[in-house]
Amino acid sequence: MRMLHTLASCYTRGADLAARWLGPVALLLMRIWVGLAFWHAGVVKFDDPYGTHFLFNTMYQVPLLSPDLAAFLGTWIELITPWLLGLGVAGRLTAIFLFVYNVIAVISYSALWPHGFWNGLIGGDFNDHKVWAIMLLAVIAWGPGALSVDRLLARLWPNAGRSSHRVRHAA
Repeated sequence: MRMLHTLASCYTRGADLAARWLGPVALLLMRIWVGLAFWHAGVVKFDDPYGTHFLFNTMYQVPLLSPDLAAFLGTWIELITPWLLGLGVAGRLTAIFLFVYNVIAVISYSALWPHGFWNGLIGGDFNDHKVWAIMLLAVIAWGPGALSVDRLLARLWPNAGRSSHRVRHAA
């Protein structure tokens, strides 16, 4: 019985250590991985505005936006939001935004799903986008982690954004 208690204690300490150190590193790596993917796409769009214009006017079918506006917004979203995600600035909000953006990108470019959208969702189409979505969901669920600007700001101003429940009485 003592041996079982010792094993359980070792497991618990190991799990705590992993949560404290490995978790923040994993969240940082996920944020950087996804951020780099989107940033590289933005750089390609920025470096070739004519190609970007052509793609958005012929290949991409972005809902609700004109092709020119979608090209402009897509380029700048992909150049700015990866920095916010990578640094962990408004981490959950940025991850939610990029998650929705990622879904819109997949829906807008039917060449990503040559076997049909639903078959591609379950099968092997648009795997990069699925991996990015899973990583973004992790950031949405657990926040950007200890290695983020959000955490630094929370340590500098621990009561920021929290309402005070104390009632002040006049003397």
